[in-house]
Amino acid sequence: MSILALTNIGKLVTGDIQNPLCDSNTIVVKDGKIAKVGNADILKDFEVEKTVDVAGMTVAPGFIDSHVHTVLGDYAPRQKTHDYLEGAVHGGVTTFISAGECHTPGRPKDPAGTKALAILAHKSFNNLRSTGLKVHGGAVILEKGLVEADFAEMAKEGVWLVGEIGLGSIKKPAEAKPMVEWAKKYGMKVAMHTGGTSIPGSSTVTADEVIAVQPTVVSHINGGPTAIPPQEVEKLINTTDLTLEIVQCGNPKIADLVARKLNEKGALQRVIFGNDSPSGTGIIPLGILRTMSLIASMSGIPAEKVVAMATGNTARVFGLNTGLIEEGKDADLVVMDAPMGSVAPDALTALEAGDLPGVAMVIVDGVIKVSKSRNTPPAAHNYAIL
Repeated sequence: MSILALTNIGKLVTGDIQNPLCDSNTIVVKDGKIAKVGNADILKDFEVEKTVDVAGMTVAPGFIDSHVHTVLGDYAPRQKTHDYLEGAVHGGVTTFISAGECHTPGRPKDPAGTKALAILAHKSFNNLRSTGLKVHGGAVILEKGLVEADFAEMAKEGVWLVGEIGLGSIKKPAEAKPMVEWAKKYGMKVAMHTGGTSIPGSSTVTADEVIAVQPTVVSHINGGPTAIPPQEVEKLINTTDLTLEIVQCGNPKIADLVARKLNEKGALQRVIFGNDSPSGTGIIPLGILRTMSLIASMSGIPAEKVVAMATGNTARVFGLNTGLIEEGKDADLVVMDAPMGSVAPDALTALEAGDLPGVAMVIVDGVIKVSKSRNTPPAAHNYAIL
């Protein structure tokens, strides 16, 4: 039984977009879960083994990257890059969600091979926990020839994600709709490519095609990397209640449009953030932080709500037990601060100023995985482990 306490918290960001800030200044973690959130007096109820005095810094849930194109292991063949997932952990990301293993060299496209790849990637990433990463891999790419029994088989083996529709040979709504219905029947979450063609073999996808298919997530509403026209974006905003994903490797002007329009509608719970990498744009370890900074500084949305878009919103859409600082949730936490030299006094105002916060510590399942980020600027304050 392991008990960790975080004390002297300056700002506690809950991850709940309806109630994004909490007055509490202490978190107790027990056996990898958040056991109690409150003030210093809660410590008397626990035999704390390790205390982290965060020196007035901000604590938030670990960020969730809703759109990665993993292959196997922490290697990206498209950009020939090792340890790119670990690099993102140094930017506060504790959970990654595959949008399809489309960059797998020699990726099979027949039904048997497609199933096998999804099952292999899912099980492989389930076992890749020694690094502390939480990678939900094995997002099946829809190919011609798949039948309902294939989805039942994959679900039985644990596969619960459908990679963004449009990457495989299934492209049109008439072809995709029955497969989406099968996937949802077996509890799978479905992503759908939106926008211009991204890789050879993929296709341009319009708002009407998305509406016809009704995916769980509209992947890269701001383009991956090419966006649909603004009027198409507004059609998805105004005529659906679908979750809209903003990505770093996309169009920043459309990202701002989406955030502003949904803010006007009081519907920011529909926004989630992804990187959409590895891609031709490259690999951006701080991509989620950069997207948060973009929206907080340019779109008129308070930083604490932007944090919720990268945490609690995504957890709710995908049914994950993380992304919120509340009792019973996985203790995936980020301690962050204004970077040294910033005009801002803390991490949230740094985001609103357009700066990237300094990540001082990253905790996954109650275990400290990053004690000082190798990628962000240094935090203005230093924590103390007691």
